[in-house]
Amino acid sequence: MGHLREHLVYFKVIREQETNVLRGLIYLEEGRQPTMEDFVRCLRECGHKVQLENEKQFIFRAVDDSGKEYWIDVLENYRKSDRDGDAESLSRSFIKQDPQL
Repeated sequence: MGHLREHLVYFKVIREQETNVLRGLIYLEEGRQPTMEDFVRCLRECGHKVQLENEKQFIFRAVDDSGKEYWIDVLENYRKSDRDGDAESLSRSFIKQDPQL
């Protein structure tokens, strides 16, 4: 087995009331692209009981513990913003506010 590299996978979890972008990790041999089986394994390791719904668009149907269906859309070309909103918000909370401004 050759050298392994980490491949971040971003996916959108779509439920009735909310949508969240989450991420998982796939370990691949150098030069290898992820397969559909890699994505399925990654989502299952993240705790999702998935079934492939649309192979072309990387969409999965999943069922939670209560039996409710939800959807997962793998965002293979997703680029996370260089800006970290949580870190920016946290840093702003430490900036002293000048009441004269």
